[in-house]
Amino acid sequence: MTNIAFLGLGHMGGPMAANLVKAGHRVIGFDPMPAALDAGRAAGIEISPDAVSAVADVDIVITMLPSGAHVIDAYSGVAGDPGLLASAKPGTLFIDSSTIAVDEARKAHDLALESGHRAADAPVSGGVVGAEKGTLAFMVGASDEDFQTIQPILDVMGGRIVHCGGSGLGQAAKVCNNMILGITQIAVAEAFVLGERLGLSHQALFDVASNASGQCWALTTNCPVPGPVATSPANNDYEPGFAGALMSKDLGLAESAIDLTGVDAQLGRHAREIYRAFADGDGARKDFSGIINTIRAQSADA
Repeated sequence: MTNIAFLGLGHMGGPMAANLVKAGHRVIGFDPMPAALDAGRAAGIEISPDAVSAVADVDIVITMLPSGAHVIDAYSGVAGDPGLLASAKPGTLFIDSSTIAVDEARKAHDLALESGHRAADAPVSGGVVGAEKGTLAFMVGASDEDFQTIQPILDVMGGRIVHCGGSGLGQAAKVCNNMILGITQIAVAEAFVLGERLGLSHQALFDVASNASGQCWALTTNCPVPGPVATSPANNDYEPGFAGALMSKDLGLAESAIDLTGVDAQLGRHAREIYRAFADGDGARKDFSGIINTIRAQSADA
């Protein structure tokens, strides 16, 4: 049994922490939302009165927070709060599973090391369903030694654990993967709208593309039209899934990385523009595959 503090018990963090409890670990959790605390308590998580108390006597701290600013503020403390790093016992291993910018992940890592701790970035892919089933994919940035320490913990919550390299490289892998995902989801949506205009049925296009060079996750798992893939959000009025607001956020992180590195990533930038506009409207709360409705609405009448 490992003593673990889990901070951020929302739609993703709550099920992840619950799976750790089921595996026999002691989990002390905190979240600012009362509903998340109630759900965590029902799952067997020990609820702490605040975040700094949760980390006082544990071996591992896992954070699942909304942004890089939240992570850095939680580590360092704000407005009289001593912060997690100052409150944890020396040598505590901090795992951040939030999706944040690469430079923010490296800053958090450096802050942890300067405070006498160990650190890893381990963002996830797989959504709420993956969190509930314990089948998440973890992309890990850590030293070889720290990766060996945390892999058994991550195995409880995930189905695939990939050591991507040192500090920040887990986030780098996440940003690159989600840039591919955002671009391909737009491409699949555009192809289906084009097929509609040409008189091609959804099923016919799916049957061809899913077994040809157009095959991709955005088509065979997250198909943007009802029918061909029964479990896709399109069959449930585009309920997420992975919300448009989150895709916009992740593509914003990709754009920041593009700016940092000077890569000529034209499609990545354009996908960010498209999903930013989508998330500014009702798309924020819809699955990101719902971008197909925007494409339909903006397509000129023939």
